[in-house]
Amino acid sequence: MKRFENKNVIISGGNSGIGLETVKLFSEEGASVCVLDLAKDINPELANAKNIHYQKCDISNNSEVQAAFQNAIATLGKLDIAVNNAGILGPRVRLEEYPDEDFDQVIKVNVNGVFYGMKAAITHFKEVGGGVIVNTASVAGKVGMGRHIAYSASKHAVLGMTKSAAVEVAKYKIRVNSVCPGFTDTAMLETTDTEPEFKEMLRYATPMRRFAQPSEIATAILFLASSESSFMTGQGIVLDGGLSAQ
Repeated sequence: MKRFENKNVIISGGNSGIGLETVKLFSEEGASVCVLDLAKDINPELANAKNIHYQKCDISNNSEVQAAFQNAIATLGKLDIAVNNAGILGPRVRLEEYPDEDFDQVIKVNVNGVFYGMKAAITHFKEVGGGVIVNTASVAGKVGMGRHIAYSASKHAVLGMTKSAAVEVAKYKIRVNSVCPGFTDTAMLETTDTEPEFKEMLRYATPMRRFAQPSEIATAILFLASSESSFMTGQGIVLDGGLSAQ
């Protein structure tokens, strides 16, 4: 029997990067998956899978998130796992020059979006007798990240919300954890800077001298969603190649 046979999962930001690899792994392990993303259409890599469903959703809009969860529940019957993965980086700018509108947008997506997703998931999980939430934070939620004040603030917030929610809902058989990736080989990394020298600097700053692959983070998400981590809640697993250990 596959690890997630007869389990239903909803995941935001599932059309690319870490989210895409997470959707693939859940699908391969037998789960039915509802993918939420801003794009109009599902990623072609997922289009032919019978157990994957797609909804366009702006996670910074609470009404859209609540509607997406209701649609997923109607389609799948119920949900067992919610992965709040969608997020944005924002510009790489010094604090005193950081545009207010960009700061607000990063917080809306990365903080409000996770809050809305947890709110919808917890409401449903209380009704069905339990469930699992995994939030995508970042090593930037554990350490400072120069020139990314909004992103670092948002990921510190995700870790704080993960802890607070975990304490609050443990008695309802709901677990809440997060993953904290370091520099990962995704499109988001490409937006940090256009200069190859800067990316090489990031690579060198990581003791393992390489970027994470999205599948490595996805594997950790599945671990947190599985019965293998049944006594773990309120935690943020760091996968950063040793970056924060320095």
